[in-house]
Amino acid sequence: MTRASSSPMPLVVAVEMGYGHMRAAMPLADALGTEVLQVDRAPLVAPGEERLWQRVRSTYEGVSRLSQVPWVGAPLRRALEAVTDIPRLHPYRDLSAPTRGVDTLDRLVRKRQLGRGLVAELRRTGAPLLTTFYSPAIVADAAGLERIFCVATDSDLNRIWAPAEPRRTRIHYLVPTRRAARRLRSYGVPEDRITFTGFPLPEALVGGPALGALKANLAARVVRLDPSGEFRRTIPEELAHFLGALPREEEGQPPLLTFAVGGAGAQAGMAAELLPGFRRALEAGTLRICLVAGVRAEVDARFREIARRAGLEPLLGGPLDILLAPTFREYYDRFNALLARTDVLWTKPSELTFYGALGLPLVLAPPVGVHERYNRRWARESGAGLKQRDPRFAAEWLGDGIADGVLAAAAWAGYMRLPKFGLHRILEAVGATPEARVAGPAGA
Repeated sequence: MTRASSSPMPLVVAVEMGYGHMRAAMPLADALGTEVLQVDRAPLVAPGEERLWQRVRSTYEGVSRLSQVPWVGAPLRRALEAVTDIPRLHPYRDLSAPTRGVDTLDRLVRKRQLGRGLVAELRRTGAPLLTTFYSPAIVADAAGLERIFCVATDSDLNRIWAPAEPRRTRIHYLVPTRRAARRLRSYGVPEDRITFTGFPLPEALVGGPALGALKANLAARVVRLDPSGEFRRTIPEELAHFLGALPREEEGQPPLLTFAVGGAGAQAGMAAELLPGFRRALEAGTLRICLVAGVRAEVDARFREIARRAGLEPLLGGPLDILLAPTFREYYDRFNALLARTDVLWTKPSELTFYGALGLPLVLAPPVGVHERYNRRWARESGAGLKQRDPRFAAEWLGDGIADGVLAAAAWAGYMRLPKFGLHRILEAVGATPEARVAGPAGA
């Protein structure tokens, strides 16, 4: 691997609280030829810390899941929105005053020494910190360490991403959107501590600076999503210029809808509403569906029971599939391979919103938390995302979207308008370049 200097390899640090922070960290670690370390697990966790981290993670994931339960989840939804609240950005004003969440984290760091294992490891190795979660960056900042890089994972950010005294911070923020940069400035973070990079997308789905994998996957996707040719007839010159000749062998192939419910499984039950309506299309072979259970066996079991009740159990392993993996590493690799073949991504507006840049049209489920509401707005304003309609009739409105070229147009808008080079820009910002080997197209 070629590096800009002989300084130690950055420690790539995340936390498994949902999948968002891990999903951002994996491409960075892969490009650097290292592993993702979790701040709440060995070797970074000090004695006594692991139990506290576990309590925080369990509380978040439990609230996320229960907040989606009809009626009884309403109070929890309000509580979650209060915790994740992000004030209106306009008019521009000083929003640097610490919130309750900021004060709580500051007390945990300074009085209960949260993150002391991470600090000890950074001091021992002298390595820079590259983290996709705010708390490791704030821990290192409070300890007086230098070379702290924090990759933001939402299009807009809660005040907790910045420390209690933001104007004195040593953290260098690498943000996925220009709005996130403006937000950090409103929180008091100095402008020279903020760099707009884009989100770190998997290299296997991008294909290097020439976008080889992305273009190959998108070319095939446009054909599958445009059976009537309606969309292709509107911009033939642009398609030829950016993608070259479109693959004729994809004509008539059934589109693949991937339903990814999020790491906490907050919206798994929605499959019970949408699957029955797709029975005719699945049996006729005009559509394929993959339900993503991630690493959660209980979500996989729930999907299988839903398929059984919908009379679709015989189709499992064929036009209806479920992605379950034993580890996050295996899930991450298999999910990337799945996305290379995916034509429509149905997800809550989490970090997967940024995957619209890969030319994946997004169907965006109701947000879980205020930050996801801003993610959904960002995608829709770019033309890459569509707000979910009634899932009971999804077979009809998705079918119309394919027939009319609406989803093909959303795929094109995401490719043209959303940032795709986040991985390489982040590596440049931390003074590193990816390994000489270049991953081939994930769809190959």
